[in-house]
Amino acid sequence: MSALRWSGELALNLPLMDDTHRECIEILQAVDAAEDVELIPVWGDLLMHTEHHFGQEDRWMAATRFASGNCHSLQHRVVLQVMRAGLLRAEKGELFVLREMGRELAIWVVQHTQMMDSALATHLRRVGYNPLTGEVASPDGLPEHLIHGCAGACSSGDEALAAPEKSRARAVL
Repeated sequence: MSALRWSGELALNLPLMDDTHRECIEILQAVDAAEDVELIPVWGDLLMHTEHHFGQEDRWMAATRFASGNCHSLQHRVVLQVMRAGLLRAEKGELFVLREMGRELAIWVVQHTQMMDSALATHLRRVGYNPLTGEVASPDGLPEHLIHGCAGACSSGDEALAAPEKSRARAVL
């Protein structure tokens, strides 16, 4: 893996989100450094962290009117599916699959954070969402309709806009 490190460029100024991303990077570093005998358990840690991480963001989106089928949530589902499939292959002896996935995830997590999560963080700040309590300080700032489209940055509801992103999400890993 290239030297993936936490940096200010990844900070989204939402402490809980930033802490979760920092933990993700630490576990990806552990995957990269793992000896073969440690790789599957460390990948299991990454998978558990990622399930929690994505579930957390998906709950925040649901609480603030992101549609469950938006591109952001779709990427979460696709990445988890691929990570689980990689684990099954590694358990059959194909450890190289997890090594390659770790390298690809290191690239993907930076892009996802800077694009998808950045848009979510902006949205959460705009509505005054408190991720710890689930309270919305500015309910009048919530969108009238569910946010569809990619990253929540576009909310036209036009599913055709989401189609190209779905193709890219499947090709992520």
